[in-house]
Amino acid sequence: MNAPFQESRQSVDKLPLTVLIAAPRGFCAGVDRAIDIVEKAIERFGAPVYVRHEIVHNRYVVDGLREKGAIFVEELDEVPDDAPVVFSAHGVPKSVPAEAQRREMIYLDATCPLVSKVHRQAERQIEKGQHIIFIGHEGHPEVIGTMGQVPDGRMTLVETVEDVAKLPFTSQDNLSFLTQTTLSVDDTAEIVVALQTRYPQIVAPKAEDICYATSNRQEAVKAMAASCDLVLVIGATNSSNSLRLVEVAERLGTDSRLIQRASNIDPSWLDGVGTIGLTAGASAPEVLVREVIAKLSEWRAVREEVIRTAEEKIVFKLPRELTE
Repeated sequence: MNAPFQESRQSVDKLPLTVLIAAPRGFCAGVDRAIDIVEKAIERFGAPVYVRHEIVHNRYVVDGLREKGAIFVEELDEVPDDAPVVFSAHGVPKSVPAEAQRREMIYLDATCPLVSKVHRQAERQIEKGQHIIFIGHEGHPEVIGTMGQVPDGRMTLVETVEDVAKLPFTSQDNLSFLTQTTLSVDDTAEIVVALQTRYPQIVAPKAEDICYATSNRQEAVKAMAASCDLVLVIGATNSSNSLRLVEVAERLGTDSRLIQRASNIDPSWLDGVGTIGLTAGASAPEVLVREVIAKLSEWRAVREEVIRTAEEKIVFKLPRELTE
């Protein structure tokens, strides 16, 4: 059900602009948990607390945590032995906690539980002697972390339908597949069909790997894109789920742009535009949504309408180390 219109900063001197705001949008349960882990670790251990890789892909969030006492590094060897360290929400290869244990470090794992679920599935598939085809984006931290759960050579990455056609396996090989949690639902479905067509014996995961938040945010964009002249997605350029939201809108024929902050908006984008769709990737806080509304209101007489396609009530527990 759509929320009623709300008027904001109306002015007879400004052209009207309808802003359709997607719901759900912004922080998911995994991101909330990861940020909470860093903040509570700083409270528990005092600053600084080191974080291996950006805790989530959002500069505003990372800068805010840095101001509170977090130090972000890329590798564990940048962390002193006696300093606490948090692993990012994207997950890490098994070798990382193993090295932390060897060094007797204090570490907290902020891996999203839905990513951890994929890790466990990978372990089970390897135990069954299957070779895993992993659908994901090369170089993404989640992909690096998932592929690092299994011995070298036991998992093959594919990014496109074309990649499937190049795979060296036969219909006799013992195969299974898994997916990155932040992919395009539609693109992934096409790749899965290609895999199952070429390898009828391939074993699918018991449940969908693409996370609820990714799917929900894409569905919300689909619900409003056709009514928009432009869709703005708040998110980082290295945020997989945010990039997919841009792609979803564009696939439906609506111009879409990825922005990190309101300051990235070019006023010329509004030329000839009567309706804008607005959403935020799973790592972008609600304050940035309001910031964009405020910026748009400087130029146009904005009225807001929420387009709600799902309710999200999932909450993930914190690590025992922070609750005991």
